Amino acid sequence: MDKHCDVLILGTGLAGLFAAINIDPSHQVYLITKTRINNSNSLLAQGGIACEYNENKELHEAHIKDTMRAGAYLNDEKAVRYLVDKGFAAVKKLVSLNVNFDFDRENNFLFTREGGHSTRRVLHSGGDATGFNVIRDLKKALSTRKNIKIITNTMALDLIKKDNKIIGCIVLEQEAKYYSIYAKKTIIATGGIGSVYGSTTNDLNATGDGIGMAYRAGCEFQNMEFVQFHPTALYSEHIVSRQRFLISEAVRGEGAYLRNVEHERFMEKYDLERMELAPRDIVSQAIYREMYDTWTDHVYLDTTHLDPKFLEKRFPTISNFCRKQGYILGLDLIPVAPAEHFLCGGIKTDLSGKTNMDNLYAIGEVAYTGVHGANRLASNSLLECLVFSYSAAMDVNNTVDTVMEKNEVSINELPNYNYNYKPIRKKIGDYMDEHVSIVRNEQGLKLTKRTLEGIHDSLDKYPNLTKYYYETLNMVQTALLISSSALERKESIGCHLIIKQ
Repeated sequence: MDKHCDVLILGTGLAGLFAAINIDPSHQVYLITKTRINNSNSLLAQGGIACEYNENKELHEAHIKDTMRAGAYLNDEKAVRYLVDKGFAAVKKLVSLNVNFDFDRENNFLFTREGGHSTRRVLHSGGDATGFNVIRDLKKALSTRKNIKIITNTMALDLIKKDNKIIGCIVLEQEAKYYSIYAKKTIIATGGIGSVYGSTTNDLNATGDGIGMAYRAGCEFQNMEFVQFHPTALYSEHIVSRQRFLISEAVRGEGAYLRNVEHERFMEKYDLERMELAPRDIVSQAIYREMYDTWTDHVYLDTTHLDPKFLEKRFPTISNFCRKQGYILGLDLIPVAPAEHFLCGGIKTDLSGKTNMDNLYAIGEVAYTGVHGANRLASNSLLECLVFSYSAAMDVNNTVDTVMEKNEVSINELPNYNYNYKPIRKKIGDYMDEHVSIVRNEQGLKLTKRTLEGIHDSLDKYPNLTKYYYETLNMVQTALLISSSALERKESIGCHLIIKQ
């Protein structure tokens, strides 16, 4: 049953798809997705792609400055410059693949502004359906490539390591077929970690799988403590799902205000210069403080001073969802609260996506490239996917033929039990929400770490050949990395706000 390919890509969000399509057609590529292509955080992305679509050095410098400032200057400036300067070519490549963006009346790209940006530089598609449209158009381009095989409903369990080299991955297909895929090059593009928390804007398939696999294989990590919370997820006391509907900060970019439950506009107390367009860490922390001070669990997004018809046209996805919940943009105050959104740290890589393990790459949200620092600038994530996926693909193209195939290794037989891991998952989410969220303290972090260590030891003691076991194992290992890193960083900066007891 074992399979062989030149390049194995784990994950089918924007990073995985864009890497695959840039691999030379002479190389056999396997794309693995845990469910199907239409389940990814990329698909949910509303805002757009931050890109100075030009060669204007002053505008590029402004994007670099905004990114560094948003990241509290903990970014790697070399990586930020690489992102911004390579972004123009990467987006042009995307356009050449017939990916469509919104145009103005003069047939020029229509740009918007989001939090932390000093200019309007964010490309969007379908108003607020950028991720959905980009993935849809990329899938069409992908279907023409005969060298790419997509394997659906298949979970990557563990990387196969031999002599400190990664030679493939063990997978579980359809919860039934357990086998190895051997590859000269392996790329982790598994996305985010949202399900580690009790509430998230992520697709609930984001269970930190790439983080868990890389941890068990011996990869290096950096900045895992910096978890970004999106300030404006739709709030409802009737929502049962852990997944929250995101209301893009492009709405604030078009002029929306934030008000507390007393209907007072409050951002001037926290960032008088940028107000509602401050970076996400500042806005989320401000909302947290307002909720604390007013004894409530939400604030309001106010669009009542804006034209309802303009809002419906500009934000069709958000408008439709809000209307189903009983709210109309431009007429009603929309209740919102922060929710986990994006991991700013991850598997440490270089500018070509290479990890410390030979023949292993990491791209997209799972990777730490140095771009985001202590907090991600809005809409830099899709740009990061494009730029570093392309650079990884180029490195693969240049080196894959030099890799000698390794001998196959035997995989351990594992028991298969129909265990229920839901209580464990809930416990992980509850502790992360309470102690490793927007506001943290040392006592809560230590308690969480001890609790997670106990959960991890129990899971490690009783391995189980099921998707749900491995997801839960990945979740607790990811949560441990986040809480341990948070304990090590003593000062408050960016997404990491630590308070004294």
